[in-house]
Amino acid sequence: MAISDKKVSKHRKEHDSLAKDRLLGLAEELYDQFVDEIVPNVNMPSRTKNNIEYSDKSDVWVYGDRTSIRSAKTVKGAFQLLKTAYTVDFLVKNHIAYNRGSTLRELYYISENWDIAKFREQPESDRLIEDLEIISNLQREYFHMRPEEDGATMFGPIRIREETKRGQRTIHCQEDIGESGYQIPFNVENIEFVDHDAKFIIAIETGGMYARLIENGFDEEYNAILVHLKGQPARSTRRLIKRMNEELNIPVVVFTDGDPWSYRIYASVAYGAIKSAHLSEFMATPAAKFVGVQPSDIVEYELSTDKLTDKDVDALRSELTDPRFKTDYWKEQLNLQLNIKKKAEQQAFAGKGLDFVTETYLPNRLSEMGII
Repeated sequence: MAISDKKVSKHRKEHDSLAKDRLLGLAEELYDQFVDEIVPNVNMPSRTKNNIEYSDKSDVWVYGDRTSIRSAKTVKGAFQLLKTAYTVDFLVKNHIAYNRGSTLRELYYISENWDIAKFREQPESDRLIEDLEIISNLQREYFHMRPEEDGATMFGPIRIREETKRGQRTIHCQEDIGESGYQIPFNVENIEFVDHDAKFIIAIETGGMYARLIENGFDEEYNAILVHLKGQPARSTRRLIKRMNEELNIPVVVFTDGDPWSYRIYASVAYGAIKSAHLSEFMATPAAKFVGVQPSDIVEYELSTDKLTDKDVDALRSELTDPRFKTDYWKEQLNLQLNIKKKAEQQAFAGKGLDFVTETYLPNRLSEMGII
């Protein structure tokens, strides 16, 4: 299946121009307030749990109508706006102008040279970057802000074109990479989809199961794109999954351990997370379906298990009231797990044989779901 052949570099220029315009727009707004003898202020959504709403329209977590004002009327507010102005200046004059980037940690240390505008601790600078995302309605990747850790990986029948510091690279994510897969960059907007033969995407929580599926040739047999989530997935991973789902119309399934914390990994892929509600509609994939490990799988396949801890039980009960798990399916599965008081890892399928998960469990489950 061929995809339209566009220039990635054009996208990068458009993104830089958009980021520059919106950041400078904020600075201009503050300047105009000074000129008009208005105390400088910024109005933005209130970032509290009480202002998080579940959108039935888009099936993701979003901010509600409550707003808060950052104003220079108070000393604290004045310092926040000063730090905002310094950060905007740095991002525009250094990152965007020269196509450079920094990690969130580096930004904190860079501010040491900002005299009274320096950050007291990294969480403060992290929150300010999130504020700029909300105000500009852009991801921090548009500002060339990088995470500290390397991205996750994917492996499967898709050819991409990536814009790198050393020019464009065209990569087939089976033929042109090693066994660990293609490493997902922090800014996946610089990726162009060239062509693919994928029937579905399977996002996998653990590295062990990701490696098992590659070793067993699951990607080749079922034309599947395997994505390693590395636990709670990074923003770039979730964004790439969403792009492949929406732009290429490839179905998405999520395969995790069978415990309440893993179900939340699925929810973050499908519906977004409360912490990043301002980006849910940009990163979440509501069409994503949950494969397992299901509590019913634990019973049906008699998997090796561990006992639920008190924290596990509390988390499961919390999920029963979570709108992300409000379906009859989840109510049945969560209540079953509370009754059996057991949890299981993906690797528990190895107790049935090294090929069991790829030859029996996944084919049966995916067929049942109408994926294959």
